[in-house]
Amino acid sequence: MQEKKIGEIIAEAREKANLSQRQLAKIASISNAQLSKIESGEIETPNPKMLRKISQHINVNYNEMMYKIGLGMEVSPLNPFIKDYYNKMNLDELNEAEINVLGSITNLKQLVKSCEENLNKNITQSEKELLLHTIEDTNYQITTSNEIVNLIQSLKVKERNKNAKKIKLY
Repeated sequence: MQEKKIGEIIAEAREKANLSQRQLAKIASISNAQLSKIESGEIETPNPKMLRKISQHINVNYNEMMYKIGLGMEVSPLNPFIKDYYNKMNLDELNEAEINVLGSITNLKQLVKSCEENLNKNITQSEKELLLHTIEDTNYQITTSNEIVNLIQSLKVKERNKNAKKIKLY
């Protein structure tokens, strides 16, 4: 089965949101012609700012859209590059990596909390949009970091089992 292109994803999400191309273009402040070219595949790599505008109205994560067009990084246990990176680590390195990623998650959660608190202040619409984008991007990083922690923990169990077998052999 062939992977969906960004235009197909946008078109399906737009239809699911019960929006016409013209309606989405208007609320996203982009031209109808641009949206049409993206959905048809004529524009395969849309401008990131345009994707950000579109993503807000069709319930598709901006970071996932960026990954689809090759401008972002998808991190999951299935990503062979990330998996390979952590697979090369010994138990001590995995422990250190886990501590670092968990610390990063704590910091990212604090950033989200701070941004959410600032949403309640008297701020301009553009400042509010910037805060909302920051919250969305940071929550994506938290999700990604949690997937990395799960991968590390799984590799640590394998490493411990491997070490236990070596000890039994002696």
